[in-house]
Amino acid sequence: MFSTKTAMLAALAAGTLALSACGGGSDEPGATGEAGGLNLVNEGALTVCSDIPYPPFEFEENGEYTGFDMDLMREIASGMDLELEVQDVGFDALQSGAVIAAGQCDVAASAVTITPDREKSLTFSEPYYDSLQSLLVPADSDVKSIEDLAGKSVGVQQGTTGATYTRENVPEDTKVVDFPSDAEMYAAIQAGNVDALLQDLPVNLGHTEDGQFTIAEEYKTDEQYGFAFAKEGSEELVSAVNEQLKTLRDNGKYQEIYDTYFAE
Repeated sequence: MFSTKTAMLAALAAGTLALSACGGGSDEPGATGEAGGLNLVNEGALTVCSDIPYPPFEFEENGEYTGFDMDLMREIASGMDLELEVQDVGFDALQSGAVIAAGQCDVAASAVTITPDREKSLTFSEPYYDSLQSLLVPADSDVKSIEDLAGKSVGVQQGTTGATYTRENVPEDTKVVDFPSDAEMYAAIQAGNVDALLQDLPVNLGHTEDGQFTIAEEYKTDEQYGFAFAKEGSEELVSAVNEQLKTLRDNGKYQEIYDTYFAE
């Protein structure tokens, strides 16, 4: 996944939105931070950067950050006896590793596809989600496949694997329009400013619920999402998060969260 939000980087140091206290942070000395080997940004908390909203992975509801990524992060933080703190950042700065390198957060949880290029500047957890790309069009559109985009326009989110896939596969005369986030993309197709949107399937599916839009085509791209960490010095934190992911899979909590957002 994907940023006018990049401009928010300068403001990130001014405040962190701490939401959803999780399972009681530990006051024991050495439980977190450098003494515990985790090198956390804020002692006693797991600070997560995410590009919000990007439903169903991350969005705000009733004053709380939720979604598949956020619910997993909440359980992971709880299992580590840490509070959860969330910072809303632009996807470009997130997927490039800039916000993590700047010490803004411990981990990026934002539907980030693991790619060789991103692995040059980030360390990833074990994969936690397999993703498909998809083409969203108005219900009455004559676009039935990516080839039908010849001479038409398609919206993508900048910095994403969906944007890369689009440019590699659309006809040469297709106009590819970059947007900072899904919110702007969806507004554009609603206004008729683009003919289609190409992005992660779960996100596009959320735009079909009112019947005005439909999925014209799905694309198997063998993408997997991972939680992203600093390239150096994050080894113990990555190991701890992977351990929590395994626990969530083993005890059924992962499946419970998955079914909340992706059950047929």
